[in-house]
Amino acid sequence: MKKITESLTEFYKHKFNGLAEELQTKFGHFNVFRIEEWVNAGSHYPAYIRRDFYKIMLFSGTNVFHYGDKSIPVSGNTLLFFNPKTPYTSEPLSAASRGYYCIFDDEFFRVNHRLNLNDLPLFKSSSRPVFSLTDDQSAAVQLVFEKMLQEASSDYIYKYELIKNYVSELIYSAIKLQPSVQELSSHNAGSRIYAVFLELLERQFPITATSQRFAFRSPKIIADSLAVHVNHLNRAIKSISGRTTTDHITERLISEAKTLLNHTDWNIGEISYVLGFENQAQFNVFFKKHTRTSPTSFRKVSI
Repeated sequence: MKKITESLTEFYKHKFNGLAEELQTKFGHFNVFRIEEWVNAGSHYPAYIRRDFYKIMLFSGTNVFHYGDKSIPVSGNTLLFFNPKTPYTSEPLSAASRGYYCIFDDEFFRVNHRLNLNDLPLFKSSSRPVFSLTDDQSAAVQLVFEKMLQEASSDYIYKYELIKNYVSELIYSAIKLQPSVQELSSHNAGSRIYAVFLELLERQFPITATSQRFAFRSPKIIADSLAVHVNHLNRAIKSISGRTTTDHITERLISEAKTLLNHTDWNIGEISYVLGFENQAQFNVFFKKHTRTSPTSFRKVSI
């Protein structure tokens, strides 16, 4: 069976033949690297797969990064965020590629720190947080990474607390760059319903086992879960996002379907089941309606 998640141990094995020091402590895991050192070391390039850790990257150069079912070309200085819910990779990096990246797990922010990564829009599975930076913005981000490198190699007793603050600085600086849709007014009832709806939808993913099943196929089921009338839910979501409740559910299902078809060897019937369809035929009709190809044909083309 194909692997659909890469662990930290596997990350080190693939990137550095298991030789790089893993900074696993009571504070959780954290490490930071220069991209050019990794490229020059001839490290194996990452597979298109989910990882069970987070990554933040400052990339300088031209490339294409693949998030879920989307491919995003970048050029110049770019800040990128990756999360455990979404499979990702990029085109092979050239010798001219420059920059930094850091990796960390949930535990790193659970100890003596208020930041909850799952609450942040940057790390939602539906998010594609890629930010083009000006020269000044890039210089500021580069300075933060250099500080992390310096602290990671130091003997300072509070170095991990300091590093957490540097990572938080990157996260909150990027949130400021996001579209205003992320900054929904907290006093607006419609905005609150929309935010809770998105959170409830995202909790269903990623699907990592055939025993899981997506439970919210219809707006009515979600409305019941939120204890609101379905018409009220639909009006709130439409007014805030400009799209229907069904549009949001459909987009998320199609994205997860493509991920499962690309990155697992589950048969179509198993994928139909975990996505909440009554049978494979119903899933086939749904998938073809929204992608203009059948699940089987999509999988063959993607191989």
